[in-house]
Amino acid sequence: METIAKLAILADAAKYDASCASSGTTSRNSSAGRGIGSTEGMGICHSYAPDGRCISLLKILLTNFCQYECLYCVNRASSNVPRARFSVHEVVQLTLDFYRRNCIEGLFLSSGIIRSPDYTMEQVTEVARVLREEHDFRGYIHLKTIPDAAPELLARAGRYADRLSINIELPTQAGLDSLAPEKDSAAIRRSMARLRLSIDDAKDAAREQQRAAPASRAGLPGRRVTAAAAPRFAPAGQSTQLIVGADAADDRTILQTSATLYGSYRLRRVYYSAFSPIPDASRALPLVAPPLMREHRLYQSDWLMRFYGFTHDEIVPATQGGMLSLEHDPKLAWALAHRERFPVDLNRAPREMLLRVPGLGVRSVDRLLAARRVRRLRLDDLSRLHVPRRKVMPFIEVDGLRPGRALDSVALAAQLAEPAQPALPRAGALQSQLQPSLF
Repeated sequence: METIAKLAILADAAKYDASCASSGTTSRNSSAGRGIGSTEGMGICHSYAPDGRCISLLKILLTNFCQYECLYCVNRASSNVPRARFSVHEVVQLTLDFYRRNCIEGLFLSSGIIRSPDYTMEQVTEVARVLREEHDFRGYIHLKTIPDAAPELLARAGRYADRLSINIELPTQAGLDSLAPEKDSAAIRRSMARLRLSIDDAKDAAREQQRAAPASRAGLPGRRVTAAAAPRFAPAGQSTQLIVGADAADDRTILQTSATLYGSYRLRRVYYSAFSPIPDASRALPLVAPPLMREHRLYQSDWLMRFYGFTHDEIVPATQGGMLSLEHDPKLAWALAHRERFPVDLNRAPREMLLRVPGLGVRSVDRLLAARRVRRLRLDDLSRLHVPRRKVMPFIEVDGLRPGRALDSVALAAQLAEPAQPALPRAGALQSQLQPSLF
């Protein structure tokens, strides 16, 4: 098969994997004529870093042949789809050729399971090794790892990749048992734990090196000492993906799983991908895709847990039936359910309470805190600080505004209802790249 035909099949097959954002890695470039590639520039829009940078990635599978029978996967063993397989050399050449044409700045590589998990992991890792060692490629590399692969293969992958990810796919073992019987949640978590330990060890070694370098130079006056580089291991950390709507798990269960993954394995990101019906689907799968707004609300809730101090059980309390509101973003829904906590005095409230005010994001809160160190805040200051007045005014007190609790939750919810949105496109990876825009 021609390479271009393989690319059409294997790039399309990779679109269902949402966990391909590129962020948090070390800065490298090909300045001074050394190496190929960069993690610092901008290019076509494929992924977004948390700071807003756009990073372009060649996102493909090594092969869509697979011996596993995951019912939600279009590439499962029994699926009637065109199959293709790249060689290691073909993936390397595609990456270099696309980079030289200024189309990409990195590679996201996943694969179906062929022969065995160890063989597949070895092939995926070999692509990264050839790019790094034989071509001095300095762009971003994200490898999808195989949880059942040998620990030494995972350790080898971390030496070449910026980020590693292991998709947990479904939030409960019961869901995996019914839809992906070959996958074991315990094995996936053991692999995540190994990756966390390796990432932490590499970071500790880098810190020790930084502390030791000044002392070495001080002990040898007149001589320049070059310390050996600390061992490198996936500097951008690890991530995972959860499929939304393929099984019966509710939003509370999904967020509880995410909170556990963040706390136990220090994941950089959990991605949520709304289930999309696939050809020749099993009767065990739903016939209709979940609303994309549900996926978006999960991303917004994820932001609240990571940056705003919310816990998962605050976002979806047990009394709410386990599901997020599709009508209101989760931060506004929490505020409407806790009207007794408002209004918040912008001149006196601590940072953690300001972060719970609908309409105030992390940057807005930081600007407010900086401004009130100089003088008391007034209503007119909100516009100058780029605070959305319509959304925040029912929840705050500030000089020139004393709203009290004039509106109850029902009336306020009607006043702040979001306008109807047009239908979002069905593209699993697209939704994962949208920055949650609720604050």
